[in-house]
Amino acid sequence: MPHFFIGVNDHINNGEITIGNTDTYRHIARSLRAKAGEKLLLIDDNQIQYETVIKEISSKEIKCEINKSYPSKRDLDFDLYLAQSPLRSDAQITVIEKATELGVRGVYPVFTDNCALKVDKHEKWQKVMFEASKQCERAKIPTCYAPLLLDKVFQNKYDKVIIFAERSADMSLKQYLCKNPVKKGDKVLVVIGPEGGFSEREFNYFRENNFPLITLGDLILKAETAVIVGLGDIIYEYQG
Repeated sequence: MPHFFIGVNDHINNGEITIGNTDTYRHIARSLRAKAGEKLLLIDDNQIQYETVIKEISSKEIKCEINKSYPSKRDLDFDLYLAQSPLRSDAQITVIEKATELGVRGVYPVFTDNCALKVDKHEKWQKVMFEASKQCERAKIPTCYAPLLLDKVFQNKYDKVIIFAERSADMSLKQYLCKNPVKKGDKVLVVIGPEGGFSEREFNYFRENNFPLITLGDLILKAETAVIVGLGDIIYEYQG
């Protein structure tokens, strides 16, 4: 069932939703060529999900009948953030898509010493997040922030900071989470470096600030793979 967000240009009244947003209208009416009688899944700013059926498609809006509504469950109950050194080309798109699917609240592109891509593309990546959120029925669209330097990421307060560094790790992720389990409502920052790894200067910064360096195991993973495995393992350990 296609999934769309509804906002200020859309209206809910008397068991009906009128879609007036131009982009959403075009996607449904022109790209999908939807017809009356087809089903749509809609979600509003309050994270309420609506199962609907299209009643009418006019030249400017779409009217849908609400069959069922309920709070969305497509969310984590702790705040997961990713700080990550941007990769080139399709690899970064993969990172943004998979981080969105895995429930992050936000992604901080970080210009590290060995960063492969030092260009601000966060607006493009935000659009990727929006589309990925629709695909995986997320209730809330995460934020891709403007790029910043590594030390600026830690100016926000987090309950846990997990830095993945395969060659200089202090302990495994499982060992760390056994001692420091993620709790409901926690704000957790995951930090993943570039394909060339963190520099010695950056490792010294982590050690000076007592940030734990964590390994995902004996295998050496590409940066985009480490994002998927790292976030997935944290969620698994939390839910387990």
